[in-house]
Amino acid sequence: MSHAATNWAIQQRGLKPATKIVLWHLCDRHNPDFGCFPTQVRLAEDAEMSVSALNEHLIKLEERRLIHRVRTHDPRTHKRQATRYILGFEPGFPQDPSPETGDGDKGPEDEPGGDPTPDSGHGSISGFSAKPSPDFAQSHLRNPETNPVREPLREPVKEEEEDAQAREDRFEEFFRNLLDALGLDTDAALPAWWQGWPAREHVRRWITDLGLTEDRIVALARDSRETHPEPPDGPRALDRLMERAARTAKAPPPSEGDHRRKRKSKPGDAPRASLEEIASFYAGMVNGDGYLPSIAISNTVRNAMLERGLVTAQRLRERGVL
Repeated sequence: MSHAATNWAIQQRGLKPATKIVLWHLCDRHNPDFGCFPTQVRLAEDAEMSVSALNEHLIKLEERRLIHRVRTHDPRTHKRQATRYILGFEPGFPQDPSPETGDGDKGPEDEPGGDPTPDSGHGSISGFSAKPSPDFAQSHLRNPETNPVREPLREPVKEEEEDAQAREDRFEEFFRNLLDALGLDTDAALPAWWQGWPAREHVRRWITDLGLTEDRIVALARDSRETHPEPPDGPRALDRLMERAARTAKAPPPSEGDHRRKRKSKPGDAPRASLEEIASFYAGMVNGDGYLPSIAISNTVRNAMLERGLVTAQRLRERGVL
């Protein structure tokens, strides 16, 4: 963390709140000695937004000449490494963007002993190594053998972040397929209720809370167009469809013996739950933290829970029942 960097971020004016939050978290990840190179997954978690939304704000910051991104690859494996962010207050920040590359003035590339630049292939504009690693021959970091606590933790953390990025990319692909199945044009402006992370979190609950698979959700969305040709305004409009599909998937298929027993039995043979039992069951759902559909509880059950003191009116309002 660099106090100079975060103070500089706070002083910037004319930015939208979300864009300024991204800039502040970038500066919070800045190290005065080594620079700033957080992954997009880490930045998205810090700013509490999706990776796609994060990229939009990073583009705005680049357009405002507040940050400059330097992308590097491992020379041996050719794998992409963490992007280096050069902040506008750093001495090595490019001042004159080039129309050919957009990477800024080449600086003293042709001068002997000049500072390294990304265009020269010798390093980053800031003067630091593009690969901040103890394995770099000229690095001023500690030798990994003399720092056994920190260095072994880097690779597992990096792998975890790469796995999180891969999961996020797969979910974004699934979300685009869902929009296509609903007849929404992903290249045009989406309706407000389908934009941003709230819509994605709502769709994600169909998987985590209802137990539906991504393929099942896309198939249900495609089938819904037969009865509703117009795309829904938001994911909430599909909640009942997804809940019915989840209940159907959980119900075991009846065997032949079950069919025979059902034909022979009378409607009044099966014992019915009392209002006391029903109220107690739904009170557990209201007081818990699990997913609770807004239409699951009738007025009769709600009044029964209140009369018996199983729930409070405030809790019902918090869970969207009142």
